[in-house]
Amino acid sequence: MSHRVSIKNMVFYGFHGVYEFERELGQRFYVDIDMKANLEQAGKSDRLEETVDYVAVYNQTKDIIEHQRFQLLEALSYHIAGEVLRLHPLVQEVVVRVRKPSVPIAAALDYVEVEAVRSREQ
Repeated sequence: MSHRVSIKNMVFYGFHGVYEFERELGQRFYVDIDMKANLEQAGKSDRLEETVDYVAVYNQTKDIIEHQRFQLLEALSYHIAGEVLRLHPLVQEVVVRVRKPSVPIAAALDYVEVEAVRSREQ
């Protein structure tokens, strides 16, 4: 049996970007995380220990975005996905989407988004 646990539209302030001013001034980043896992046992037992603790996933994501620095959204999303897999053994696949609304280009757009998909097979 497969389940999905999703955390949508988390907002963090981080210092990521290719340009020095992005790493100095910082900006908001929006993150979605979708995790696939077999959580049948949690459904039967109603015990937190048998599911994916989304509070822990939120806190880990917050720590990565607020305390580490990456130039590329690709590296940031890949790292978050890897940590979810490393710290949550029930998760079989994770999709991490990182959105950056304040991109340094002269264009009208809502945001740039990078999606990383990682699984235990990788």
